[in-house]
Amino acid sequence: MSEAEHPIRRRPDHEVTLDDVRQLMGASTPHFALQIRNRIARLIAGLPADHPARVEGEREIARLTRLGYTGEVRGVEGEEGLPPLPSLSAAPSPAASKDIHA
Repeated sequence: MSEAEHPIRRRPDHEVTLDDVRQLMGASTPHFALQIRNRIARLIAGLPADHPARVEGEREIARLTRLGYTGEVRGVEGEEGLPPLPSLSAAPSPAASKDIHA
């Protein structure tokens, strides 16, 4: 997945909306969580603190950061017979990832 942005969202006259943030959130996985997080961070960077898209974006950034560093559990947590996803057993160190939101 690229961190390139849709041309419409890059236009200087584009007003960022909740839909923009939600489109980026989509079905995020541990493998792409940090890239999506970075895209959301860039999207909301110029918005005021109380803007609905910024509030939603910051909440999603926190979730994506957790997902990117800790992975996810397959099936019901603690279910016998289901091994953890590879992202949990071989998670990279947080220092190894480019974090533009820090």
